[in-house]
Amino acid sequence: METIAAILEKAQQRAQEMGLPYKGALLPIEAYRILQESAQAQLVDVRSHAELDWVGRIPGATEIELRSYPGMQPNPGFLDQLSGQVDKKLPVLFICRSGARSSQAAAMAGAADFTDCYNILEGFEGDKDERGHRGKLSGWKAAGLPWVQS
Repeated sequence: METIAAILEKAQQRAQEMGLPYKGALLPIEAYRILQESAQAQLVDVRSHAELDWVGRIPGATEIELRSYPGMQPNPGFLDQLSGQVDKKLPVLFICRSGARSSQAAAMAGAADFTDCYNILEGFEGDKDERGHRGKLSGWKAAGLPWVQS
């Protein structure tokens, strides 16, 4: 079994190879291992309240909308809310539906002096399957990681 240090190193290497502006890119199972084994790691779910209510939540995640439903308008208070709820000096793992908004959130946080930002690739629901449905092929749910329905 890989150590947390090895997982983080792999995530940092992945981010460099992908040209990402934040520290690392994690697969869902890697993120879960870090959250289980590191008391300092913080999970921030940036999905909209509607997504959290209708699709499901990750127990223990800090929930801060990056964009609000309907219309997916940017949350102008995102960085202030993040600074008020998360320690800038500790690792922050961001997740959204597919990994796109969480990538944006990680980049924004990194630019705002959060020193240890990671995006969770594939997000909560992952890619769409051949029928256009999410949650079966990839992502947090498909990996069988803990989540609850409201």
